[in-house]
Amino acid sequence: MNHAFREIIEDCPVIATVKDMESLEKSFETDSQIIFILFGDICNISEIVERVKTEGRIAMVHLDLVSGFDGREIAVDFIRHNTRADGIISTKTAQINRAKELGLYAVHRFFVLDSRSLENIRRQSAASKPDCIEILPGIMPKVIKRIVQHQHIPVIAGGLIDDKEDIMTALKAGATAISTTRQELWFI
Repeated sequence: MNHAFREIIEDCPVIATVKDMESLEKSFETDSQIIFILFGDICNISEIVERVKTEGRIAMVHLDLVSGFDGREIAVDFIRHNTRADGIISTKTAQINRAKELGLYAVHRFFVLDSRSLENIRRQSAASKPDCIEILPGIMPKVIKRIVQHQHIPVIAGGLIDDKEDIMTALKAGATAISTTRQELWFI
């Protein structure tokens, strides 16, 4: 676990998560030092990352959502060698492992669907050793609390976060931060 990244996450309880150029520009009005990039394609991701870096922010590219990448580890190599991204977000263990090998920050994203998902989170995060995990949906305080008890890395809650109450509930349950595309919540 990269301690510098952990400190940045701990200092950033609301992570601006962007899905288009308009929201990217709006994110620079926030105090969020981390920007989760959930859009782009193989042709423009370098420019998107460069815009984030120009603003002095940490750029985290969600590889599963960038068009033109096929989910293999070579996509991580592309990000490392062709952009100034600080790290990646992915649901794929192989990509998380490759990011760690290349010295990138890695956020392993998990969808919590049932009790088997909880075991999967424990098993896969132990194998991939990401810098942090992100769980979706992020509005399940009992589940967040349970996951946090079994992790020794920051847990980010994302998805379906609608208001300040959802943010406070997730943080109170033990999440280190929340990620959201809802711009009005970036300024809370």
